[in-house]
Amino acid sequence: MKFAQANMSARQHFEPLPEMDDRQFRQWVKLLEKRIGTSLPPERKSFLVTNIGLRMREIGCRDYQQYYDKIHSGVDGMHEWCTLVDRLTVHETRFFRHPASLELVGEYVSRKPVDSRSGNISIHAWSVACATGEEAYSMAMVIDRCLQERHEPGFFGVTATDISPGSLQTARAGVYTSRRVAQLDESMIFDYFEPVEKQKYRVREYLRKRVCFARMNILDIANEPLGEMDIIYCQNLLIYFDRDARESIVNNMARHLLPGGILILGSGEILSWEHPQMQKIGKGNTLAYRRLGEVG
Repeated sequence: MKFAQANMSARQHFEPLPEMDDRQFRQWVKLLEKRIGTSLPPERKSFLVTNIGLRMREIGCRDYQQYYDKIHSGVDGMHEWCTLVDRLTVHETRFFRHPASLELVGEYVSRKPVDSRSGNISIHAWSVACATGEEAYSMAMVIDRCLQERHEPGFFGVTATDISPGSLQTARAGVYTSRRVAQLDESMIFDYFEPVEKQKYRVREYLRKRVCFARMNILDIANEPLGEMDIIYCQNLLIYFDRDARESIVNNMARHLLPGGILILGSGEILSWEHPQMQKIGKGNTLAYRRLGEVG
């Protein structure tokens, strides 16, 4: 009897799910646009069906409408929604993925004036859509090295946000395989990582304390108490939103910049964007803007 039940369970797990009809697809697309702003064109239907289907099999659900209703059902529904979002969002990243953009970070830190009141240099940076943390830690390494080279009192902190709880958990732990850190030069690995087990490294506590990871939906940016930033770093996120959403997101990010602060975006992610308080400064294959105003 137990053997028969096991076979039945296996068949249910591997049997293909029914086709998602156009009405159901539109329903899911509207939900994703409403909750996380993601614009999903018809040609990406297979991506949606595959990822929803995998999750449905895991929990033993075989009806798209039943699963749709489930994620609207109270606290349990919100937990399930978080799990699904983790599957639907892209987490591809790596250390120093965009060297030219990080050069802009270094240039800013090297040139920021010492505060006349405190006698210190303070840097507050924000890594938007940080995924599993490599980008945020890359920024922290660049900022730390630049401050050390200046031989002046300084402090820095990096706020790193993402919508995926699973990615944030990995980022907070700061543990990466040797393959992930292999692209870094030896001095970076020596200064900022420690071996913790076979083929794995952990970001040193000193640097981890400088990076604060928090869950945030970028669509809620206007209501988040982020404060003013020297550097906002947002790469490979805007491509998932339509034009209106992109402009709204970038306008709100600009509001969180200090005078003289810089906003670094992915090349080609938003075209012909203009803001009365922002000046384009990007060079080469980078896209960046500086907030106008007197630097404190």
